[in-house]
Amino acid sequence: MTLLDARLTPMSIRTLLALAVVFVMLATTGWTAMRPGPGDPRAAALASWMRGTVGHRKLPDPDSGARAIARFFTSLSTAQRLRLADRYPLIVGNLNGAPPALRYRANRTALLQARAVDAGRAHSDQLTVAGRIDAGRRAARYTSLLGGHRQILAFDPSGAGRVAEVFGDLDTATRVSVVVPGVDTNLLTFERIKKAYAAPVGMAAALYEGERAAAPRTRTAVIAWADYTTPSGLGLDASTGSMAEHGATRLNALLDALPRHAEVSLFCHSYGSVLCGIAAPDLPRGEVADITVFGSPGMRVDNAAQLHTSAHVWAARDSSDWISDVPHLEIAGLGHGADPVNDSFGARVISAAGADGHPGYFAPDTTSLANFTQIALGNYTAVACRDADGACTAGLA
Repeated sequence: MTLLDARLTPMSIRTLLALAVVFVMLATTGWTAMRPGPGDPRAAALASWMRGTVGHRKLPDPDSGARAIARFFTSLSTAQRLRLADRYPLIVGNLNGAPPALRYRANRTALLQARAVDAGRAHSDQLTVAGRIDAGRRAARYTSLLGGHRQILAFDPSGAGRVAEVFGDLDTATRVSVVVPGVDTNLLTFERIKKAYAAPVGMAAALYEGERAAAPRTRTAVIAWADYTTPSGLGLDASTGSMAEHGATRLNALLDALPRHAEVSLFCHSYGSVLCGIAAPDLPRGEVADITVFGSPGMRVDNAAQLHTSAHVWAARDSSDWISDVPHLEIAGLGHGADPVNDSFGARVISAAGADGHPGYFAPDTTSLANFTQIALGNYTAVACRDADGACTAGLA
């Protein structure tokens, strides 16, 4: 045994192993990953908006807050609102505080415009073959988002793209759920055909249908929220909280714009649980009833009390989920802290029986989906705990 071996403690050995995993991830995935897509069309739209007027009044700063934006639109006539949505679709469609129906209209216009651009790029001799293929895929995604009566609450084609979709009537819902996804979520991965439940649209749709089946008279809405820039792959971005911090600001801006009469539940998957952990201290008090994390690498705290939230904190992980092999600790900014399903963390740990691996918590007929549905409805006594003692629902009506 060498002198170095003699000094190694169990904790230091775990730390070295964790660092080894991180550096292997960085070596195999790269420090960063370049994102495909066009430039920043919203920046040009924003510059035009800031110079614009309505009825001889300047248009408000989009960052002025949901309540200020809501007051501004309340002061406008219907014709004025529609003109702004049609002239500045990339701004109005992403304005927290603007009426949801107006945002849906604006985003439909923005999607039509973006589809025309990428359809042209798909046949441009100025792009590589890969670039033309990517443009064609984006144009096809826009066509899908334009289909039927889809309610697109946010849309930005810049970079890899951001998008959010509403299921149900957001204006009248008394219970609103927000699905916050993890890494590699963008316009092209927002929805999928095979195993639809593994993408944000499928997750939100499954939860909404579960709510309607379990409580058809309850007014509910679910938001598939991919309106933040996520890490690409399991590289450095995924092992730090930088993108989650930016996403947390965006999430809280959305929550500030939701109806005050609604109780809100967050469902945070994988890296999305990192974001929700960072957002937790600034959540609207009394309006966010529940935070449910699943497939979580950590919430960047040592225990649930450090989240400083009045919301109930729930956690789930199925035995088939590979995230259990990721070291749950934080070293010099790398990693995301304690494991939320450990008893010492202090979350209410629920069963995820039947989940289909890391992305499959919303798969049909799973206990995880049934539990998420009951949490979203506030039916806590119907939630199945991981342990038979039923401790996860203790103290809840």
